[in-house]
Amino acid sequence: MTSQPSDPAGNSGVFSSPRQMALLDATWLRVRDGNDSARSIFDNHYSRRRYLDGRRRLLFVGPGEKLVLITPDALGLFIWLKFYSMDHQEGVNCAAFRNEGAGRSSDLIRAAVAIAWEKWPGERLYTYVNPRKVRHKRDPGRCFLRAGWREYGWTKKKLRILEIRPQWATAM
Repeated sequence: MTSQPSDPAGNSGVFSSPRQMALLDATWLRVRDGNDSARSIFDNHYSRRRYLDGRRRLLFVGPGEKLVLITPDALGLFIWLKFYSMDHQEGVNCAAFRNEGAGRSSDLIRAAVAIAWEKWPGERLYTYVNPRKVRHKRDPGRCFLRAGWREYGWTKKKLRILEIRPQWATAM
């Protein structure tokens, strides 16, 4: 990972010093969809869907352009997915984030954002948070908000939409 994420206007990226880039490299490892370590973390995520007959899916992310990240200790998972959203959201979706003790969630999210902007420069990043399924019911998505994300609205199914844009990266 030698390139630095930046926005289309050419503003500096989220991580700019060599020390910060080394931290980024140590935070997340890129793995393939279907990786057993990633699957075991994903199995604990609230959005995980299972076959009724108990079969295990070989691939678990779903269709679209994807980026699966796990922490070196296999205690954190981040899945980016670029696909056609049925509710007309544009950009790259955080399909899953799970932290089982890999560090401060907001720091993990910032590092994952930097990696996403390496792959998809200038793209809006967004996620859905189900307030009925998270620990902080009064403030669903708290770790994303602490990482610089902002509320975008709500879906018809009562999911909170959060987003971050490259021009906000300097505020992180």
